[in-house]
Amino acid sequence: MENITYHDYKPATLSFRDAVIAGLSGECKSIPPKFFYDERGSKLFDRICEQPEYYPPLVERKMLSQLADEIASLTGTRRVLIEPGAGNATKVRLLLDALRPAAFVPMDISFDYLKSTARELAREYSWLPVRAVCVDFTHSMPIPEQTPEGQRLLFFPGSSLGNFDPDDAGDYLSLVRNTVGDNGMLLIGVDTRKSKSLLDAAYNDAAGITAEFNLNLLHRMRKELGMDCNPENFRHRAFYNSEAGRIEMHLVSRHKQELRLNGHCFNFEAGESLHTENSYKYTPEEFILMASRSGFRDVRHWVDRDGLFAIYLLESTGSGPIDS
Repeated sequence: MENITYHDYKPATLSFRDAVIAGLSGECKSIPPKFFYDERGSKLFDRICEQPEYYPPLVERKMLSQLADEIASLTGTRRVLIEPGAGNATKVRLLLDALRPAAFVPMDISFDYLKSTARELAREYSWLPVRAVCVDFTHSMPIPEQTPEGQRLLFFPGSSLGNFDPDDAGDYLSLVRNTVGDNGMLLIGVDTRKSKSLLDAAYNDAAGITAEFNLNLLHRMRKELGMDCNPENFRHRAFYNSEAGRIEMHLVSRHKQELRLNGHCFNFEAGESLHTENSYKYTPEEFILMASRSGFRDVRHWVDRDGLFAIYLLESTGSGPIDS
C-alpha cells in the first residue's frame, strides 16, 4: 500500500472570482500570479522550464545535483521536508536520497496536479511517507497531523519568492519561519540581478510557451468563471524594469473591448494592460538582509559560476521574525 495521504484545504474558486472582480475593477488592473496555476497552467509552466532561454531551472538543477551531499551535511537527515508550490517535484528528487527525510509534504494549489505528483513520488520512493496538501500556501502552510514529529526543512526552489513584492516577500519568509519553527531550516532558490537582455529573453521564449502560460489566465477565467472574454484579443508582454529590479508580465488589450462577468463590466482601452506577474531579482546582500528581518540567519549560500542564480540555506533564529 502506498504510504501517502491527501489533505484538501479547498483553496476556493470563489477566491479566484473575487480576485478577478477586484483586480479588474481597479485603475491599474492586476491579478495575483498564484492564479496561473490551474492544471493546464501548471503543465505549461513545466514546459517553460524546458525552454533554453529560461535559465533558472537548468542552473538550479545543476547546482542542487552538485550540492546535495553538502546540503545534507549541513541540514542532517530525517527532517520533515516541506515544499510549497511543489509542481511536478522535479527538483526535490535531486535531494531526497541525500536528505532521507522522515516525510515529504508537497503543497500545491492545483489538487489534481498535486495528486498526480504525489502518486509518482510514492511509487519512486517507497520508503518515503508523502503527505500531500492542497492549499493556498501564500496564506497558510498547514502540516497534517499524520506527519511525523521532527525538525523541519522547507524547500522553496525556482525563485518563486520573486513573485512577491518585497514587503510581501518579507511577510512570507516570516510565515515560513513560523512554519518550520525553532531549529527549522529553509533551502531557497533566488534569482540574481543581471543584464536586461538576458532577463527579457528568459520571459519571451521563442517557442511562445511563456506567452501561452500568461494567456491561459484568460482561458481559466472563461472556463471556470464563465467570463465573457476572448483571449485572442490580448497579447503577452514581459520586460525587465531595471529601476524596480523586477520582470513584469502583462496581458495587453489589442483593441478597445469590454469583458463581462456576473453583471460586472470591465472596459479595456487599446494598449491597456492587465498586470499578471512580477519577478523580483535580488543580490545576496539584499536577500540575506530581508531573511534576517524575518527570523533567519544565513548558514551558507552558493552562487553559480556565471552569477545567474543563488541558493541559500537558512536557519531559524531564536528571536523569530522582527515585527514591522
